[in-house]
Amino acid sequence: MKRNAVAWVAIVMSAAALAGSRNLTRPLPAAQEIPAEGQRFAKELSAAFEAVADFVKPSVVQISTQGKIGTLRRAPGRRGLPSPGPGGPHGNVDPKDFEEMLKQFRRMFPNFEEFNFEKEQFVEQGTGSGFVYDDQGHILTNNHVVDGARKILVTFHDGETAQATVVGADPETDVAVIKVERTDLKPILKGRSKDLRVGEWVLAFGSPFGLSQTVTAGIVSATERNNVGINDYEAFIQTDAAINPGNSGGPLVNLDGRVVGINSAIATATRSNAGVGFTIPIDLAAQLADNLIKNGKVQRARMGILLQPLTPALAKSLGLDPKTKGVLVGQVLPGSPAEKAGLKAGDVLTRFAGAAVDNVPSFRMAVATSDVGKPFDLKYVREGQERTAQVVLAPIEAVEMPVATRTRTDSQPRSQAPKADLDEFGLSLQELTPALAPQLGYDEGTRGLVVVAIEDGSPAADADLKVGDLITKVIRDRKSQPVKGLKDFQALAGDADELAVYVQSADGGGRFVTLAKPKKD
Repeated sequence: MKRNAVAWVAIVMSAAALAGSRNLTRPLPAAQEIPAEGQRFAKELSAAFEAVADFVKPSVVQISTQGKIGTLRRAPGRRGLPSPGPGGPHGNVDPKDFEEMLKQFRRMFPNFEEFNFEKEQFVEQGTGSGFVYDDQGHILTNNHVVDGARKILVTFHDGETAQATVVGADPETDVAVIKVERTDLKPILKGRSKDLRVGEWVLAFGSPFGLSQTVTAGIVSATERNNVGINDYEAFIQTDAAINPGNSGGPLVNLDGRVVGINSAIATATRSNAGVGFTIPIDLAAQLADNLIKNGKVQRARMGILLQPLTPALAKSLGLDPKTKGVLVGQVLPGSPAEKAGLKAGDVLTRFAGAAVDNVPSFRMAVATSDVGKPFDLKYVREGQERTAQVVLAPIEAVEMPVATRTRTDSQPRSQAPKADLDEFGLSLQELTPALAPQLGYDEGTRGLVVVAIEDGSPAADADLKVGDLITKVIRDRKSQPVKGLKDFQALAGDADELAVYVQSADGGGRFVTLAKPKKD
């Protein structure tokens, strides 16, 4: 009975508390609605993505390749940039490592006789992407997707397949054209990659990890990436649209549904997307593709000059604004189109074919992709004066590049010729005599000052000068003037705080460098 009374008291108190809490309970606020304006923009962007995907997918293909063992296909990948190339199960296994794994397997399972490595041939398989280029069955992709393949199979958006053959490939830009015997395909529409803006939305299509008809979205992160170090000739578009192994050769498309690039490589330590992808601009790729379709190869042009970047210090020494854009001619090859056009070492090239010259890689690309035998206008600065010339480019194989025939020396040349110590620049110089020239491998009659000592941590060391290098010119009064001996050098250099000199290296090259005295505190 006592227990029942306690229970009744508890019930009454709970009921009272519940009744009282009704007056304290606040209604839950209604769920916050997404602003209509934000929803509208989001849905419009989503609809744009959907429309582009529907429009482009019929032009995108998956490429499967087979190649014998030892024909691993990888992008050049200098500087350790992995490429989203063929991603077969054994795409990254060295043949010797694979054979060693089989030997270990046999030791563990001695009764396993189904697979005999010595008799059977292992076939590497890879997967990449591509897109229909025209109505003649041509498909554009990366060279590293099809390089070395003995069999190429193309799968279209509707699941149909066809065997393809290589029409032509250009390893130096990683572009290739293959062909199938079908003319009922939908070619992709070409855009203009030079009109791309950083921040613009783009979609990447392809077959990452063998998953066909995949679309990812991102923006253009940068353009004109020409110093990545993957290909010999580069002008990459950088994007954060997800690109993974197997995307290679697929199109990068703008929101107008037009291809602006070919997905080519990624910067990552894991072979998976890290938000830094590189695509070959369609302006370049289309030009190369047309060449490959017509000629089966790419014919490149050459001007016949050795170039170097125009640094603010070099520009200043030549009497130019330190912010001047251009490239500096370090050497003009004998008999070259450049020599015939009147160019000389020390000229600063500022415009080519009506376009500004910004840096060495872009200028090199512009020349290489120009027409052979056609005259092009060239603007340059010499001794502070702007000049013009016309240069007729030659085929690349017709211009002989210098071959290094000399060897460097890290020992001090032995000679009793006059010497000079430039302590503040951190180097010692000595006249190049007829007796000394053969010791260093220089041609008979060569004149100049040989570097005989370099101080660690000095301006000369920072400029990468080496013992055995030869100073042959000094820039003074906006022009490069020859140096034959110490008297010439001292007259031209004086007590300058900054020197701009032409250095002929012991391995046969040549370049302009600037040496500045350390600033005193």
